[in-house]
Formats: sequence, C-alpha cells, structure tokens
Amino acid sequence: MTGLFTIIHEDPELLAINKPADLVCHPSKNGELSSLIGRVRLHLAQTDIRPHLVNRLDRETSGVILIAKSDQAARELRRLWETRSVEKEYLAIIHGHPVEDSGTIDAALGKDELSRIAIKDCVRVDGTAAQTSFEVLRRFKRDETPFTLLRVKPRTGRKHQIRIHLAWRGYPIVGDKIYGGDEDAYLALVEGRLTAEQRGRLILPNHALHARALRFDWRNRAIEFSCEPERWFTEFAAT
Repeated sequence: MTGLFTIIHEDPELLAINKPADLVCHPSKNGELSSLIGRVRLHLAQTDIRPHLVNRLDRETSGVILIAKSDQAARELRRLWETRSVEKEYLAIIHGHPVEDSGTIDAALGKDELSRIAIKDCVRVDGTAAQTSFEVLRRFKRDETPFTLLRVKPRTGRKHQIRIHLAWRGYPIVGDKIYGGDEDAYLALVEGRLTAEQRGRLILPNHALHARALRFDWRNRAIEFSCEPERWFTEFAAT
C-alpha cells in the first residue's frame, strides 16, 4: 500500500494495482490525484518510465488494473487482450435470487438510442456480439430483500457488458446508477443533485462490481493477479 494506491505486484516491466471504486482511470482536470494514471505517474516520478494502461475499469468498478512500464510490454499485453487470451474474473452483488446456479448470457450490445445518457448501451439484435458467464456464490437477504453474490466471467469485452447483461436478465447490480432502473440517479450524480432518497434506493455508495482477477500466459509464464473487494462490498455480501 502506498499513499496513492494498493500495489498487487510490481517488477521492472509490470505494475498491477487494486483500483479503488470512484476513481477514473484516465486523466481529469482535477489534478494528478483525481485519476489512476495520474497517481501512477506520481508513483513513477523518479524514473523515466512512461506508463501504459493495459486494461481499464469504469469509475465505480474496483479491482485489478495492469500497467505496462515499457512500449514493448504494452504492445504484447494489448495483443493478448485483443485476441481474448485473458481470463477476467469479477465479483458482483445483484438484486434478486437467480433461479439457475450458473449460466451464460449471450446477447448483442449497442447504443441505447432511447436513453438520455449518452454513454448508455443496451441489448439489441443489431449490436455487437457479447457473452457473459456467471456462477452463484451466495444467495442472501437483508431486511427480507433478496440479493446474490456472483462470480462473473465476461467472454467478450464490450462497454458496460456485465452491467447490461445482468440488468437485462432482471438482476441489476446493486448501486448501478445507469442500469439499475432509475437512470436519473446517474444524471443527478453528474449534475450534483443526487438526493438522500436516491442514495438510499441505490443502497451502496458505488455499484457492486469488482474486477477480482486477471489470468493469462505471457512470455512462457502463467500469470495471475488478484485482489479482494473493498470493505463496503465484502461487509454487505457477508450479511
């Protein structure tokens, strides 16, 4: 743990970080501490290394982010991502109790042209192919309200894929401001008018999606980076 982020692994070519929720990956106008890449640059400030984000996560998604410290490593690793040679494992807390213990959601994704949110996508027949596998880890209740902890593995890498697929099946991720059923929660957050009532309906401060692990073969080595969710996530799922 540094004052900037939690390091999972670091060597001369790679830096794996457990990104906290509510932190953007890309530079923002609010200073170096306001983005993950800004913090990485501060961490590497005493070197001549130019860091490369190999993968990215949504602002509210926590978990494993991989940084390449050289152009060559970045090219090699991005090729693995492009050829779908990386296994990604997520944890998600969803509303409801799915009937099945495991399954695969196969539904194409594209722009949601009916939404007021410019970045929102949806399931649509003319979209891009997307597949998400899931496994129930634990069904539980809080105040008689049903929730489920899932292990999720996206087979493709579309924008918001896990969030869209689970919501489409009727099990939105807890705290999801875009796909949770009230998209005004997202607009209110962006516009600085999110009310206490809306926060109460969201239940959690961030959407409950955590990128737990990355697994891939690179330079004749089997590599795995993993980390556990933040306390607010684990405490809610343990209830």
